[in-house]
Amino acid sequence: MKGNDKIIDVLESKGLLRNAEIELKRMNSGTTSGILYTLILDKNPVYVIKMDDPKIISSTKDFLRAYKEISVIPDVIYADENDNYIVYTYIPGETHHNRGSKLEWMTILIQELFTKYNKINNDSSWGRVNGIHRSTWTDFNNISFQLAHESIGNHLPYEDHSRVKELVEKLRDYHNQEDKYYLHGDTGIHNFVYHSNKLVGVIDPSPLIGPRIYDFTYAFCSSPDSLDFETLQPLFNLWKGNLPFTEKRLIDEVIFQLYTRIGVCIKVHPQDFSSYIQAWSEWREYLY
Repeated sequence: MKGNDKIIDVLESKGLLRNAEIELKRMNSGTTSGILYTLILDKNPVYVIKMDDPKIISSTKDFLRAYKEISVIPDVIYADENDNYIVYTYIPGETHHNRGSKLEWMTILIQELFTKYNKINNDSSWGRVNGIHRSTWTDFNNISFQLAHESIGNHLPYEDHSRVKELVEKLRDYHNQEDKYYLHGDTGIHNFVYHSNKLVGVIDPSPLIGPRIYDFTYAFCSSPDSLDFETLQPLFNLWKGNLPFTEKRLIDEVIFQLYTRIGVCIKVHPQDFSSYIQAWSEWREYLY
């Protein structure tokens, strides 16, 4: 606990703890590689302390500060000068569960986050801020395809894999003309905080330089419920605004995202596999 005591001392010296009764509670870090604590003051959770690799802490800090005006993003309270840890506001609620309808929580995401992303200078590389930088978005998609293909294997027929591979090349023409955006990069239900069946927060970014559509389709495919065009269409219309973005391209992007999600599902959320395969049986019709 020595490291934790030192963090507490720093926060006290900054006047952030208000002479309160202090309790630290270890959190389940889920898909996050770091260590998380809830900092409880006078029995009320107030802050989250995240400890991780300095590169991850640095990119998290930069993302949260870049979007500090966005209501669903936690506020940075304190960042260690060596990027060993970061302290940000606690958002009450739970991830994954008691979400309400996908139409409702996706609407909030679109209005409060996805339509407020910053455009990035075209000299920047595509890909994860902390990962391998790619010269094109198609390069990023090809890696995603390879990983998903290895994970899915015989769960899908050979022809489906081939059609998705062709889809990556088909999307290349769009992506070659695409603007780059500074994205959260991991917009799944595991990183959405819900309270009273309403989305109230978005946590744990894995910052990404990519096309604006990526986080939208990632969020839509991050849970197996309501993976249908009837839910997608009004959300797409809200998201695209006046952008010249065709419905056909949207369908192609969703199919590719769903394919990669099935690959992740097999490894991490096998309980959802049958639901995703059911959704795939409907979306794959667009490939043929």
